[in-house]
Amino acid sequence: MKNILYLFLLISQVFFAQGRFESANALYQKGQYKEAAQVYENIITEDKLHSAEVYFNLGNCYYKLNQVAPSIYNYEKALVLKPNDPETLNNLKFAKKLTIDEIKEVPKVGFAKLIQNFTSIFDYNTWAKISIALGFVFLLSFIGYYFSNATLAKRIYFVGMFIVLVAFALSISAGMSEKNHFDNDRVAIVFSELSQVRHEPQKSSNGIILLHEGAKVYVLESVAGWKKIELTDGTQGWIESSTIKEVK
Repeated sequence: MKNILYLFLLISQVFFAQGRFESANALYQKGQYKEAAQVYENIITEDKLHSAEVYFNLGNCYYKLNQVAPSIYNYEKALVLKPNDPETLNNLKFAKKLTIDEIKEVPKVGFAKLIQNFTSIFDYNTWAKISIALGFVFLLSFIGYYFSNATLAKRIYFVGMFIVLVAFALSISAGMSEKNHFDNDRVAIVFSELSQVRHEPQKSSNGIILLHEGAKVYVLESVAGWKKIELTDGTQGWIESSTIKEVK
């Protein structure tokens, strides 16, 4: 009985959130971006509905309101749920043009770059699906090899099994690499208008660089109100926890 009641409440919540979502979309179409943003925020905080579409639309609202950090933050949240979405990536590119800081990104080179380019083709969930599909193909190839009487057919099935097995191993490795990258990649967005990155986790420490609203950083560790971060150019330092907001 409790399970049925829980399911009923869950379905009701989903329908209610969907109604709010449509209402927010209507407000956005009317140009009422502030009101629409509030409804999207309510969907996230009150209805506990976390979807790429909600975060994407919320990012659009804040972009229209010229609120740099919230727009970038929500686009990044959308990409966590729907990686490599072309529309989100495109809007994020425009939002980043509103930022002040021009921090260069140090690209990986050589073999590391080749590996990253390969594994980042898909997210880890897609790699997992590919691995399952390849495992199924391998099983079919094995059955064909086992039951085939013709020598040529056996050779074809055997070669096919070997190729599929190699592809299976690569997909598993790529998926594990992307999952590890996803778990350890702590992206954060600077929300304060000005934030000083320092050598040590204390205000009396010398400053390294001054960051502005919307800058993207990577959190390495946390210590009593401070977070050690790394910029896309490799610069590392400490910043007050209250000035940034982690995406995940």
